[in-house]
Amino acid sequence: MNVALWIVAGALALLYVAAGTTKAVRSRDSMLKHENLAWMNDFSPAGVKFIGVVEALGGLGLVLPELTGIAPVLTPLAATGLAVLQVGAALVHVRRKEPKSVPTNLVLAALAAFVAVGRFAA
Repeated sequence: MNVALWIVAGALALLYVAAGTTKAVRSRDSMLKHENLAWMNDFSPAGVKFIGVVEALGGLGLVLPELTGIAPVLTPLAATGLAVLQVGAALVHVRRKEPKSVPTNLVLAALAAFVAVGRFAA
């Protein structure tokens, strides 16, 4: 079980750090050129950057506390936060009538919840 938790947490960490860093450092206008990022129209540039920072920090929180042994309770808390973030993202896509994005959000939420439950139980 521990190996599966590390694999899922590591994969999610890579995804969230990359996606979050992109949102935090690139301008919203440059990212709006991509069709899949039209949801950003509903958020201010500062809001998009905030989401990016939360994603990047959450991604780091999935692995660093557990890896270093420093405050390992932060790992399941980060995973819980990312699961909630993805449920919120799914709701944004439902409201915007973008159903193609919802399954991805729900899968990411489920994977983050798997890490949260697994690490809280450990």
